[in-house]
Amino acid sequence: MSDISAGMSQGEVAYHRLLEAIQRGAFQPGDRLRETDVAARFDLSRTPVREALRKLEADGIVEHKARIGSVIRTLDHGEVVALYEMRLVLERTAAELAAAHAVAAEIDEMEDLNAAIAQATNDPAKAASINQSFHRCIYLAARNQFLVESARALNNALMLLGPTTLADSERIGVVCRQHADIIEAIRARDVKAAGASAEAHLQTSLRHRLKTMHT
Repeated sequence: MSDISAGMSQGEVAYHRLLEAIQRGAFQPGDRLRETDVAARFDLSRTPVREALRKLEADGIVEHKARIGSVIRTLDHGEVVALYEMRLVLERTAAELAAAHAVAAEIDEMEDLNAAIAQATNDPAKAASINQSFHRCIYLAARNQFLVESARALNNALMLLGPTTLADSERIGVVCRQHADIIEAIRARDVKAAGASAEAHLQTSLRHRLKTMHT
C-alpha cells in the first residue's frame, strides 16, 4: 500500500482510489461500478468498496439505479451549461485577481504549462492534466483562499463532464492561443483584459463541450 494510503481505513483507501480513477478517465460518466469488479481492480474486499460507493453517491458523483446498481452520473445539457456559468464567474475573477497579484515566477509557470499543453497533441489525457495545472496556477496566483475553495467545490462536477475536449491538435491550438491571451493580460497587469480573456475562453469551451455532447 502506498504512503498516501497510510493511516486510512480500507473504505477511505477504496474511496480515494476510485476518485483518482474517475479523475484520470479510467471510469467515465454512465459507467456501471460493480462492487466485485472494483474490489478486484483495487485488491480490496467488497465491504470497503461498498462504503466508498456510498460516499461517492453522497458527493453527487455516483447514483444508484434500480436493477443496475451504482453508476457514475451523467450531466444533462442544462447541468453542463449551469456548471460552465459557475466556472466562468470563478475563472474570470481568478484571472482578474491574478492580474493584480501574480508574481513573475507564477506568470512564467503559466507560460511553461501552456507550452507543455501545446506539445501534448498526441496525448489527450496528459493535455487535460496539464490544463488543470494551468488553471490551478491562475487560481493560486489570485491570492484568495475563498476563491480557491469555491473552485475546489466544483471539482466533483467537473469530473462528470466526461472525456476531455483536448482530443485533437486544432482544439489544443485554440485553447493555447486563448491561454496566451490570458497570460499576456496578467503579465501586463490589465485586470479588465484578463477577465475578458478568461470569459472568452470559457465561452469557447462551453460551445465545444455542447457540440461534442450532440455528435
